[in-house]
Amino acid sequence: MGIGLFVIGCCIGSFLNVAIYRVPRGLSVNEPKRSFCPHCKNTLPAWQNIPILTWLLQRGKCRHCQAPIAVRYLIVELLTGLLYLAAWWVFPQFSAILACLLFTVLVTISFIDAEHQVIPIHWTSVTAILALLASPFLPQLLDLSREAELVTKAHGFTRSLIGWGTGFGSLWLVIQIGKIFLGRRNMNFEKAVEWKLQEGFEDSEQLHFMIDGEGHSWDDLFYRDSDHLILKGHGIKIDGKATKAIELTMRRDEFLLDGNSYRIDQLKSLSGKAESVIIPREAMGSGDPHLLGMIGAFLGWQSVLFTIFISSLYAIVAAIAGRVGFGKPLPYGPFLALAALTWIFGGWKWWKAYFEALGLS
Repeated sequence: MGIGLFVIGCCIGSFLNVAIYRVPRGLSVNEPKRSFCPHCKNTLPAWQNIPILTWLLQRGKCRHCQAPIAVRYLIVELLTGLLYLAAWWVFPQFSAILACLLFTVLVTISFIDAEHQVIPIHWTSVTAILALLASPFLPQLLDLSREAELVTKAHGFTRSLIGWGTGFGSLWLVIQIGKIFLGRRNMNFEKAVEWKLQEGFEDSEQLHFMIDGEGHSWDDLFYRDSDHLILKGHGIKIDGKATKAIELTMRRDEFLLDGNSYRIDQLKSLSGKAESVIIPREAMGSGDPHLLGMIGAFLGWQSVLFTIFISSLYAIVAAIAGRVGFGKPLPYGPFLALAALTWIFGGWKWWKAYFEALGLS
């Protein structure tokens, strides 16, 4: 049974790779039905799409164009298989199925957020609802120690609901406080600097606002519909044509210039020189509260407090190791997911031991 779950997990991991590539790019996970090379776009036959083995046998390269295939494809398949196997070891049969659902979403969201710094909220919302519905019947994830008897179905549902509310509410509050203290970044230049819109920057394929060599991804700039960037300068060009405008207001889907509105997706180019810029920013992404709420719905409110603390430590270590400067964006979703897995695979014992040592258990 365990080996079977591992194989199933690897196969699902192969599908997750499709979702990780397509979802943030606005592509359907169903069309085209067959996987394709992201470089040469050649459709891959089934025998070239065997989880783990294909990547190893082809040495991480496309059989058609010989372009390198990211090691992420191998990691996702292997990781999903191992997590499914671990679920079978740790949980009773039906609870293991629910745990596999949680692991599936955590893996997908972690890799999407790591690459694109965006969390698909509809994924976390739907999964949280499934956790709430299952909590009265499969309370094992809420009570890993198996010491607290969930006497009634209502009790299990209540604990799951409180867990969701604690998770979502805590990070939602962080975002609201962040709006007060970190809502805008003012950039003023002694000498006007070059700026432009650019598709892709470093490892991200998103649209970026480039200014003075610094790239700001679209999702970082415009979390909400109300977010807007205000730029003052000169030499503003639309599709290569110069304008006399000295101020521009930019939003997620449009920008305003001399009282006229222009669609971002209809532009060929937009550039100019800036003397000052006001950039919107957030303490964290709007998807993080939904992710932590989902975790709380599966694991209970105690796990939320543990996850916030441990994920912060993980993020600090990663920032130091990766030399991520202060004020630079760092995707938080992978650290929340890693902290949740830490809770499941032993962290709850640390929590219990800590409060026992304080005489509060």
